[in-house]
Amino acid sequence: MPIETRRPEEQYSTWTGLIYIFNLIVGTGALTLPAVFDKAGWALGLSVICILAFISFMTVTFVIETMASANAIVQWKRLQQMKRALQANEPQDADEDTAPQDEDTPLVSPVAWEKFPSPPHRYYIIHEKIEMGQMASLFFNRVGRTLFFLCFVIYLYGDLSIYSAAVAKSLADVSCTYQPANFSCNSTLNDSTLCWEDSDLTRHDAYHVFLGAFILLLGPFVFFNVQKTKYLQILTTVMRWLAFTIMITYAARKLIVDGPKGHPPPADVAGIPGLFGACVYSFMCHHSLPALVSPIADKSKLTRSLVLDYFLIAAFYLLLALTGAFAFQHLDDLYTLDFGPRSSGDCSTDDVGLIMKLVEYFLALFPVFTLSTSFPIIAITLRNNLKSLFLTEGRHYRWCIRKLFFPLLAIVPPVLIAMATEDLKILVGITGSYAGTGIQYLIPACLVVCARKKTLEIIGMGVKNEFASPFYSKGWVIFVVLWAITCIVLVSVNFAMTWAKHAR
Repeated sequence: MPIETRRPEEQYSTWTGLIYIFNLIVGTGALTLPAVFDKAGWALGLSVICILAFISFMTVTFVIETMASANAIVQWKRLQQMKRALQANEPQDADEDTAPQDEDTPLVSPVAWEKFPSPPHRYYIIHEKIEMGQMASLFFNRVGRTLFFLCFVIYLYGDLSIYSAAVAKSLADVSCTYQPANFSCNSTLNDSTLCWEDSDLTRHDAYHVFLGAFILLLGPFVFFNVQKTKYLQILTTVMRWLAFTIMITYAARKLIVDGPKGHPPPADVAGIPGLFGACVYSFMCHHSLPALVSPIADKSKLTRSLVLDYFLIAAFYLLLALTGAFAFQHLDDLYTLDFGPRSSGDCSTDDVGLIMKLVEYFLALFPVFTLSTSFPIIAITLRNNLKSLFLTEGRHYRWCIRKLFFPLLAIVPPVLIAMATEDLKILVGITGSYAGTGIQYLIPACLVVCARKKTLEIIGMGVKNEFASPFYSKGWVIFVVLWAITCIVLVSVNFAMTWAKHAR
């Protein structure tokens, strides 16, 4: 995959970049937070969200430092090529050092600047977009690269499964109108409940029908190359913020007018696996940082700006989770379903006004609109990463393998998973707790260690990395690795105990 250099017209301001990062982080994962927050307890949930926000920010600084180191390696290699070309024409320059001793020393002589139309800049910059996979190829050995792509692929499989289940569940919940005579505000309709009164189709059957329709409609895009356009991104961003604003305002108003209906405990350790997985999933942005950070024109205050971004995101999540946990007696796995026209979290009546009815349908169908635009992009990303994992670069493969097998390999497993379960808490919990932990904690920690070692060997200590993480000590890296391993072990034990309990 070629390294992309941004033209000036493709750059944007720091604030625009931070808005993009904010929008990327605050996505589908946030819709699963209120339910798991309610189960884990308000005090435990508040603590876990704050701790995971801090650790996520720490590993983001690791990724940014690695991006600068990768750019430095690319710049160094380009400089060597330039100097070899100059030495071929100017033998008198042969005794020049291959690397400057400090940042104030020009990388090349004025003669070189004249002879090469695209001369290198300073070493530690973030000028070129180097994706996570490229950084893994640059700093990891073969085993490390394989583990990276394997973790990334598993995460994307989980992502597509969550998207498929969320869309099908939202459509089924809105479409199925039958409610039993004994249905109350605080009860949950099970999968065996009829979807319509005069039909034999159950809600579970309707879920599978909508899941099949969703895959048949959007699945074929995985065989082609598409990208999310600027206008589509603006549309989904506006819809997302409109939906979140309505949900928070509605829940806050309900709290003020009706008082607290939900009574979450201070802490319940049984809710930790779901809360941990949802939080890791909700703070995920690391895999897309190169595409969002590289175009920022002025990166001099990038770290301080990210502190503000993460503070606002953590505050937003706490506001969303706290209002939801205390405003509703029962919370659905997908928070938007608590505001739907037949929600179980609140008793919606048929005599509400037209505007309120439209708002209810908008919120209930919000995941359908936003996730449908992202599904083809993620499916294509998964297809490309599967090719990187299994195919050898430079080798010729048959058309059916490249154009049929890998697209089907990307789309079929998530569909089978979504067919097997529509429980979003399980899907988000497993995806976030395992693959998400790898991408958000382990991979950034390993990347930054390998990057520091390689840049020290090639460039030396004379040039300072201005994008070095404020958590530069090895102790922080060890802390992140130990934290990730501990969380995986505890979550696994809790999952095993929960499944064993249900199996009895």
